Amino acid sequence: MVDDEEVQGSPFWDWEFALEAFPQMFMAFLEVTLLVTVVGTLIAAVLGLIIAILIMVLPKPLAWIVRWATNFIRMTPIVVQLIFMFWAFLWMDALTIGIIVFGVHYATYMSEVYRAGIESVPKGQWEATTALSMSAARTWRKVVIPQALRSTVPSLGNYAISMFKDTPFLLVIGVAEMVTVAGQIGAPTFRYTEVYTIAGVLFLAASYPTAVLVNRLEKRLAYAH
Repeated sequence: MVDDEEVQGSPFWDWEFALEAFPQMFMAFLEVTLLVTVVGTLIAAVLGLIIAILIMVLPKPLAWIVRWATNFIRMTPIVVQLIFMFWAFLWMDALTIGIIVFGVHYATYMSEVYRAGIESVPKGQWEATTALSMSAARTWRKVVIPQALRSTVPSLGNYAISMFKDTPFLLVIGVAEMVTVAGQIGAPTFRYTEVYTIAGVLFLAASYPTAVLVNRLEKRLAYAH
């Protein structure tokens, strides 16, 4: 038990403590925070596109069911979804549940982005594919999706960054991601300044390059268009 007076009288920043905490936090960042973000983003990007296409091609009753399920997931907190899935699938690894929930939750947002991108494709493009007797699959693959992606990349990138910053919610299902590990390291000595500063710097170090990459990709696609 650390004496309160000792803590209050300690330096504001202890470099030795920070250097000792960094390796453990960095490993938590790689093994949990980054893993959940990368795999969750891949799931969300693919599933979001599938949802958007299904809503547009399915008969109205089936499209309504897909849209209702999408809205339900999007309008409920991700924390609630994590807890529900954790207790509903106790046999499943908590980290796997976290990846699935993050992927599906953000897929519902990305599906709206894809839908807007698909609807932005000029009507003449659809008419031209009909005139050329192109199959529906080829129309989507060669004409519609490539054009839709140009206008959706910035929003998709922003959702990937948002997912990255939401990973501390994994705490509710017992997954020790970087921020949770920071709290565990700081708790015995009440030294939280160093560990949470390191967590913030690692978040920034990962988010900023992603934002720059998305901006460059957006400009490149705009020039190509």
